[in-house]
This record gives sequence, structure tokens and C-alpha cells, in this order.
Amino acid sequence: MPEATATPTIQQASSDARHNAGMARRRTVSLDSHATCPPQTDRPDPVEILLQQDTTRLPYLIPIRHGRMSATAFTFYRGGAAIMAADLSMTPTAGLQTQLCGDAHLSNFGLFKGPDRRLVFDLNDFDETLPGPFEWDVKRLAASLTIAGRHNDLPAKEISKVTRSAVKTYRETMAKAAESNPLQVHYFRLKVEDYRDGLDKQQRKRQDKLTKKAHAKNSLRALKKLTEVVDGRSAIKSDPPLITRMDEMIERNGIDELARFYQEYRSTLPRYRQVLLDQYGVVDIAHKVVGVGSVGTRCLILLLESSNGSPLFLQFKEARASVLEPYLGASEFELAGQRVVVGQRLMQSTSDIFLGWARHRGTATGVEDVDFYFRQLWDGKGSAEVDSMNAKELKRYARLCGGALGLAHARSGDAAMISGYLGDDSTFDHAIAAFADSYADLNDHDYDLHQQAIRSGKIHVVKDI
Repeated sequence: MPEATATPTIQQASSDARHNAGMARRRTVSLDSHATCPPQTDRPDPVEILLQQDTTRLPYLIPIRHGRMSATAFTFYRGGAAIMAADLSMTPTAGLQTQLCGDAHLSNFGLFKGPDRRLVFDLNDFDETLPGPFEWDVKRLAASLTIAGRHNDLPAKEISKVTRSAVKTYRETMAKAAESNPLQVHYFRLKVEDYRDGLDKQQRKRQDKLTKKAHAKNSLRALKKLTEVVDGRSAIKSDPPLITRMDEMIERNGIDELARFYQEYRSTLPRYRQVLLDQYGVVDIAHKVVGVGSVGTRCLILLLESSNGSPLFLQFKEARASVLEPYLGASEFELAGQRVVVGQRLMQSTSDIFLGWARHRGTATGVEDVDFYFRQLWDGKGSAEVDSMNAKELKRYARLCGGALGLAHARSGDAAMISGYLGDDSTFDHAIAAFADSYADLNDHDYDLHQQAIRSGKIHVVKDI
């Protein structure tokens, strides 16, 4: 009779030991050192970084990209993730890794519906996700709050409070996660009810309007807005250059390529999701321009319908190498779409049920072998109107973003070590706020260089599209 063997266990250091190990990192990299911001000199040319990105984008959309970035210093910052990645690579880190969003500015947080149909507040953009130093996401968020505060003409003292409130909430969330068990951290969500806490009557009215809008933003709404009836069938309306039907861009063999590509995406879904997806048939496909920094990359929308005419809109968006990879190393995943999907599932409290990836092999998208990730186009998505926020509103929103980022990092990082490093006082908060203030100055400098390149004709723009 064979001997019974014990089930193997994974030995981990205690939370206290990991907390102390994190605290010890301060002797090597002090909390105050995170105030350090790269100087204007001795860094890559920000305009050249953007132009290098343009070389692999759709040429006819590049002027729209720069037009959107040129609107304000904040829109420039939104489109400049690659610029900041280069700058962050020159800043100190404590060597504590987690899954990074890679572009955690305040407009990449928002509302969306979970599988249980409740609205959730969380990070919602993972194009640049990659494992890396937790400080990089914190600094990206903090700088965005400072730049947004300046854009809204808030007093400097109030802007500092806004930024510090995000970092404080991040730090406190990490401390709570360190004291919780992994399942509690995994399941915890920031729900829309949390989004309403502390609002006055007028703010609640605006919040109710945002929530109502998010609930209404679904495939049925997309059908009404984005389609027309042609020969008795729904078809996506062309609105060049923002929306271009694929049958106006490619020959029939390209459509066949896309059909094979769709089946490759389908294979990345769990079997029970495939069964659900198979109840919808493909009706139409189009290219759609989205965002600020993403303009010029390939983004397609797919209209599907069930047998009773119920619509489902999917979006498949080009996935490229993360802007962090030149500084953190190549992703472990060969397919960039898989990198995005895995990173999103690691960080979010709940994710789109149709999230998947595929590599398009052919020329229908303009070049060979393009990676994409798939998700629903509209599924309860809602974004705060940051441009109109006063100091109180922006501070409250900053806390929500800081809390969501803390939870996202705690799901894949060592919360006890990070919390031990951050400590229980405001040293880190003040250091990051100082960094954010200096980086906002640097962003203004880069924005001015971008404006000069436009005036000189080096960069061509199309505005208000």
C-alpha cells in the first residue's frame, strides 16, 4: 500500500515580516526621494517620441491625433504616455513590483457594468499594462490631477490638497488590503453607491445624470446612434474619417480574413462564453476613431445580432507593445492583446465578459500581423466631467481614483510590503504631490514644444474632430 503524502503547501513569510521588509526599503530609497522630477534637459525630445509613434499609425488619422492633443496641456498629457514612461524610467523606485495600468491618468477611471449588471467604478484602460514599480502608476495619476487642477484654474494650495488626497487614499487602501485576506481584496468593488457618498444636493443631481447616462449606454443605444437601415438590415453609418465601413476600405478577401480573425478571438473565450457569443451573428464592421493617445491605431467596431434582432456591439482595438517595455523589458506574452487582457483581469475588480484577444494575419487592416483585444463597445460606461470640477469635487474624485488604483495594485502586488514601505504618515503623499507639481511644469514645457512644432509645420493638425 503506497504511503500517504501530505499536500504540498506554499510557504510565505508572515504579513508582519513582509511589512517590515517593505519598511526596510526606505533605508535604500527614502520616501522623500519620490519628489524628484527629471529636468527639462538631459531627457529625450518629447516631440520626437510622438513622431516616432506616428510612423506605425494610420497616416490619415495622425493630424487628428495631434489636433486632439493640442487642445490643452491636459489633453497633451493624456496622449503623452510614452513621454512620461521615458521620464519615469529616470526616477527612484523601491523595487516593489505590481501589475501596472501603465497610463493611470484620471480620465482612465470610470463607470462600467459588471456581469451582475451593477455599475462599478474602476480603471478602464489597459493598453500599456505591464508589471513594474508601483510608484509609476501613482505618479501618472498624481500628475494628471495636478494638471487637471491647473486647467480648471484652481488655487495652487487646493491643487496640492487634491493630489495629496489621492495618494493618501492609495496609501490607506493599501494598508487595509494588507490586513485583509486575498479573497476580500479580490472581490471588493467600488460601486456607484460609493461614488455618491458625501455629495450635496446639486452634486447628487449631476451624479444621477451621469449614472443614468451610463445605464443607457449599451448596445441598443449604439444601434440607434451608429447604424441605419439599408435594404431592411442594420448597417453601421459611415462618418469619415471618424467611422469608415470596412467594405469601403477592403476587398472581399479582406472580409474573409476578418472572419478567420474573429474565430481566433472566439477561441480565447471560455467555452460558456463561446456558447453565448454564438447566439449572435456578425452583421457589419467598421473602423472607428477613439480617444486621444489612441488615435491613429486600428480600432474596429463589430455589429452582431441575435435571431430576434437583439444587437451586440464589440470593439476590437489594436494592441501594441506597452510604452513601458523599453524601460521594463518585453512582455512575457507574444501577443500584445493577451498582455492587455491578462493585465486587465489582474487589476480590475470585474471585467467585460467578452474580453479576449487575437492576432490578425493578413492585410485587411492595412498591415500584416496586427494584435488586437476585444471587448464590448458600450456596456454601462460613464466618465466624470473632470473639466468642470471645482476643488471639492476634484478632491473627492481624486480619492476615488486613488482607492481604485490601490485596490488594483493590491490584487497583483504584495500589499504588506508596499504598505510597510509607504508608512502611516503623510511623507509619501507630500513627496508625490511635489513630484506632480514639478511634472506639471515639465508637461507645460513639452506642450509648448508641441505647439511650436505645429506652428513650424513640423506637425500637421486637424482640430475639432
